[in-house]
Amino acid sequence: IGHIRKEASRLVTLIEDILRLSQLDEGRQMPSEQVDLFELADEVRSVLEGACEAKHINMKLMGEHVCVDGVKRLLYEIIYNLCDNAIRYNKPGGSVRVNIGMHGEHVLLTVKDTGIGIPKESQERVFERFYRVDKSRSKQTGGTGLGLAIVKHIVAQHHARLDLKSQVGVGTEVSVLF
Repeated sequence: IGHIRKEASRLVTLIEDILRLSQLDEGRQMPSEQVDLFELADEVRSVLEGACEAKHINMKLMGEHVCVDGVKRLLYEIIYNLCDNAIRYNKPGGSVRVNIGMHGEHVLLTVKDTGIGIPKESQERVFERFYRVDKSRSKQTGGTGLGLAIVKHIVAQHHARLDLKSQVGVGTEVSVLF
């Protein structure tokens, strides 16, 4: 029963992710507002506390309260997906650092982990739908393979820039410049 419940939950998550991507593909304009990214990141940190505790990961939020014009629910998705991946693909006892602040005249969000890293040849492809760096880990880590594709679409919709730096065995840093 537990296995059936777990698989049913995974399928529901997959369906929700596919629907979200479909909505983003339609390009419908959604009402935007001034959103405090630091406050939103603190909310995400709070939601992911249990996942951090389970893997003994130290998650730290740093920076300052800065606002961007955007769709709050979608901005939450960016931060949640990046942090969830940083936890999911981290080493037990590792760390996740979320930093939010000004970079010149722009707002910069950075999520950095001490995880397994992404090989150079896969770094451009991780933002593709259903792409997995290590397919043998997909059952073990869960997820749908759509999280970073969703992030990419939301970042584009907010006219922001996405950047990824990663080194195998050292960790990954993803930045969003608004």
